[in-house]
Amino acid sequence: MTSIDPDGTPRQRRAAPGWIGWAITGLLLLALAGGAAYWVTRRDAPASAAPSFGGAFAMTDQNGNTVTDRSLRGKPYAIFFGFTRCPDVCPTSLNRMAQLRKQLGPDGMKFAIVFVSVDPGHDKRQDIGSYLTLFGTPIIGLTGTDAQLAQIVKAFHVYYEKVPVSGNDYTIDHTASIYLMDREGRFVTTIDHQEQQDVALEKLKRVIAS
Repeated sequence: MTSIDPDGTPRQRRAAPGWIGWAITGLLLLALAGGAAYWVTRRDAPASAAPSFGGAFAMTDQNGNTVTDRSLRGKPYAIFFGFTRCPDVCPTSLNRMAQLRKQLGPDGMKFAIVFVSVDPGHDKRQDIGSYLTLFGTPIIGLTGTDAQLAQIVKAFHVYYEKVPVSGNDYTIDHTASIYLMDREGRFVTTIDHQEQQDVALEKLKRVIAS
């Protein structure tokens, strides 16, 4: 192939050997394939990278029995973290679960309701037992040592923090979501504190049927 220099002098340009062209084409194809694989992986990543909820734990219920993640298996359950002196979110959430169970009719007892106290310094198992009788339905109330509590809140990614109030007392800020677990102890979804009742009911139906 011939080209012209700026001064008008013809210059001969050597054509690239054929194998170089094929090599360049191959590299381009590999790059395109790699890019496609990257985006497929990226697209699928959120599902596989979703944080896991649940795991090994051992607590004590209101009757003094040990309850573990394994002993809860065999039946779906809704688990909620709070404290007996909670003025609003805790009683509202537990009452809501009692109402949802009632709405489910015969299926209402096909799942367990579990309440975990994040205030072991105040909530002894007898206190939790008395508190849970207010809701008119069987609820498993759990407490434990600080180490046991730390283990279960870590497993469920729960936030809680003591907040000082007047009179040398405290309240507790905490996660308000209810976690729905399947019969194998695997996380399914949550019921949000402000979620519509019919939406929450459908979620429970799916968990029970799974």
